[in-house]
Amino acid sequence: MDKTITAINQKSIYKKVFLFCTYIVCTFSRPVLAQNNVDNLINDSCLQIYLPREVTMKDDILKLGRIGIIRGPEDLVAKASGIMMGRISVPGQEIVIENHVVLSRLAGCGIPTSQVKLMGAEKVTVKKQNDEISGDEFVNLAESFLIKNLISDKVSNWSPVRKPKDLMIHKPGKDIRFESELIQNGAKNQVKVKISVFSDKEMIGTRDITFAMRYKNHVAVAVVDIPAGTLIDSENVKIEENKSNFPEPSDWKPPYGLVAKRKIPAKSVIQPHMLDQVEAPVVIKRNQNVVIQIEKPGFLITALGKAMQNGKVGEYIKVRNIDSQRIIVAKVNNNGSVEPVF
Repeated sequence: MDKTITAINQKSIYKKVFLFCTYIVCTFSRPVLAQNNVDNLINDSCLQIYLPREVTMKDDILKLGRIGIIRGPEDLVAKASGIMMGRISVPGQEIVIENHVVLSRLAGCGIPTSQVKLMGAEKVTVKKQNDEISGDEFVNLAESFLIKNLISDKVSNWSPVRKPKDLMIHKPGKDIRFESELIQNGAKNQVKVKISVFSDKEMIGTRDITFAMRYKNHVAVAVVDIPAGTLIDSENVKIEENKSNFPEPSDWKPPYGLVAKRKIPAKSVIQPHMLDQVEAPVVIKRNQNVVIQIEKPGFLITALGKAMQNGKVGEYIKVRNIDSQRIIVAKVNNNGSVEPVF
């Protein structure tokens, strides 16, 4: 009888201990289960992007979905995958994309950073696999070289005369390298660039790209009808910028101070053959008495003479010395005197 009572008491005690332990486990596991449920919800709504350290592309269009591995809600994955991250413009170019750039592009497309979890590398280097180099890529390389080394503010634009052929790379090396140089070209309005392609240390091909150049020039345009013999000035002529196949002469200047040789209609571009120098006035006339003057530091000698021909300032004329009757050659001065030439 006592043994039976003891067994019943032990079962009762075990039952109470079991119930107490169950209560404790359930009580303390609820927050953990709740937190796991929250984490699952967050993961379900969060956009997870894994970025590798380096990516090699087969073309030059860089989209986020082709650079990293994206997981998350389908609509966010589709939206993020199509985000443009740049473009490889020339062969051999490397583009480095850092995490903050990715987050900025995502935010710009309506995906806030709170919904994004970035994993992997802090920045990814993107390169293009060069199995071939297209003619367009050669043109881009040559243009980049021109802009850096030759193009000035005097150049308006340029365009390739013809596109070079594609270059196939049968054994691509790890290092594809390009060297650019100017080569001689007989045409004044053309520039030629030579692109050499190296795979590792071996040169595997070259291409020549010729560009037709257009230059910024200035032209003088008649504002009104300009009669023959009229002096050209800023009232009847304006200077405009124009484009030409040839560079502007280094000594070009506005034609102010010249005279129209014939009538120039309004809106006409004034050409050099339409103009002439202003004819200097005759300051000494034939048979006019003149002063022959020799002036040197410390002394001045004068004599009387007679001009044997008309003379303008700066011209050389024959003059007869009245005292000696000798005929000399003299230069006409601004003040009307003449200076003998020895």
